[in-house]
Amino acid sequence: MPAPLKPDPKTQWNVGYWLLALFALFTLQSIWQARSVEPVPYSEFEKALAAGRVSEVVIGDTTITGKLKTPDAGKTVIVATRVDPAMAEQLSKYDVQFSRVVESTWLRDLMSWVLPALVFFGLWFFLIRRFADKAGGLGGFMSIGKSRAKVYVEKDTGITFADVAGVDEAKAELQEIVSFLKDPKAYGRLGARMPKGILLVGPPGTGKTLLAKAVAGEAGVPFFSISGSEFVEMFVGVGAARVRDLFEQARAKAPAIIFIDELDALGRARGAGGMVGGHDEREQTLQQLLVELDGFDSSSGLVLLAATNRPEILDPALLRAGRFDRQVLVDRPDKGGRVKILEVHVKKIRLATGVDLAQVAALTTGFSGADLANLCNEAALAATRRGAPEVALEDFTVAVERIVAGLEKKNRVLNEREREVVAFHEMGHALVALALPGSDPVHKVSIIPRGIGALGYTIQRPTEDRFLMTREELERKIMVLLGGRASEKLVFGHLSTGAADDLAKVTDIARDMVTRYGMDEALGYVAYEAQHPRFLDVPGYPSGGGCNVSPQTQQHIDNAVRGIVMDAFDGATKILERHRDVLDRAARELLARETLDEAALAALTTGVRPAA
Repeated sequence: MPAPLKPDPKTQWNVGYWLLALFALFTLQSIWQARSVEPVPYSEFEKALAAGRVSEVVIGDTTITGKLKTPDAGKTVIVATRVDPAMAEQLSKYDVQFSRVVESTWLRDLMSWVLPALVFFGLWFFLIRRFADKAGGLGGFMSIGKSRAKVYVEKDTGITFADVAGVDEAKAELQEIVSFLKDPKAYGRLGARMPKGILLVGPPGTGKTLLAKAVAGEAGVPFFSISGSEFVEMFVGVGAARVRDLFEQARAKAPAIIFIDELDALGRARGAGGMVGGHDEREQTLQQLLVELDGFDSSSGLVLLAATNRPEILDPALLRAGRFDRQVLVDRPDKGGRVKILEVHVKKIRLATGVDLAQVAALTTGFSGADLANLCNEAALAATRRGAPEVALEDFTVAVERIVAGLEKKNRVLNEREREVVAFHEMGHALVALALPGSDPVHKVSIIPRGIGALGYTIQRPTEDRFLMTREELERKIMVLLGGRASEKLVFGHLSTGAADDLAKVTDIARDMVTRYGMDEALGYVAYEAQHPRFLDVPGYPSGGGCNVSPQTQQHIDNAVRGIVMDAFDGATKILERHRDVLDRAARELLARETLDEAALAALTTGVRPAA
């Protein structure tokens, strides 16, 4: 699109010149009048009339002007202010000069019109300015269709692939983009073309935005960064205009990278919200983006990167070949990846000698890159609070507990009976976990309240990342979760509300075993519940869906779920009965010390752990 022609400054008339010319004209006129016209009192004007010096008289509303027959001292006209004839006749009897003073009211009359207008326009401008400031400044208000993309170049991003760890596969995929941007001719020598669009998919905090900035930093090209939500405005058509403007800017600076963060805010599937038609603002913006993706040639050096953590809600037209050709998964890192990420972040803190980052990585199963960065910061804060010169392993443990379990609630004072119930509950979890083969080692047990509702907690440290689990392993997991409830019933003979969260987790696992994993022989190897999208397994999102089965099958499912849970409860109770003396001794020690680490638990529970 050709650039608009700019007007020649030489052909532009300046309003100031016109005002200056008018001022000069009025000044010359006043000087000329001052040279030829003589103001005189009215009495002198009458004397001049009586003496026959005036040849012509012009009467105005407030003045009377006379033209002299013979110029007097270079003056050809005399002017006097009119006076009432009756009063003039009376005053003429006395040998005095008299005249009339006419008060000038032009300024007052002018202000009576101008001042209300100035007040009105001043108030209007103030309100418009306030509205424009809230909308991003007066410039942004007047240029509402302009793109708000931030443009970075290599020195501004300051991020390379060396700053990104734990996502080696994604880095390898994006290395091709960097090579293409640096030497597009070499990559196209066999007729291949680079993907027009690359979609980075992954849970929140896994480093999608960081990867995109690293690509720009490595390639050394302009980096246009914008969020999907910044396209959509209250005015229909603004989003589409911003998409056009963004691509025009990028083409002008090609080779370049366009990065759209949170693409799901812009690219949600059309009609997913129950809307009929395609004329709302979001759909127009999406359609314009589709047009732009079809309209640019990847050989020009323009690459579109986008990131989302909800790919299942994107419009299918975005994901087809020729638009977003490639999807790169940026998943949560495994143990090795977590170690590499920790190595990057511990460079910013003063780490104690001998801290094994592999032990820290083992405590952080399921943590994303952002979680690990927060962990290092919390560990440094913990070391600062205790006045230590360096960050030690115990500070990382404190940070993990703070992130996973929440902040310690030291002001939540429990009575002795409640503390005793909580101690036996947590030791029930720990003993069942220690007694079962193949379960994760218990790292710490505490009865210090944390977070919103946790009165105590038991932390297990996985020895490795797991991606598959058998029926026996799931049953053992249920038994560990029910160990607290079983301990309460065994020791006190009653049930409390402290196991509510455990029961919810147990029920979910047992129901998935029956309805999704086909682990009930009587029901057969049938999935009775569809596996709905779980938003990339983000914690807190519902799995959705229900069982679309007959009432008889539903009753069988309920019985199977209850049977799994009750069998696991019986198994946990038997373990605790077998080690009742250890349970009592360890619970009393926990009451006294409030927290037991792995070494203290090993000393108290000798002989509980089964032989390997």
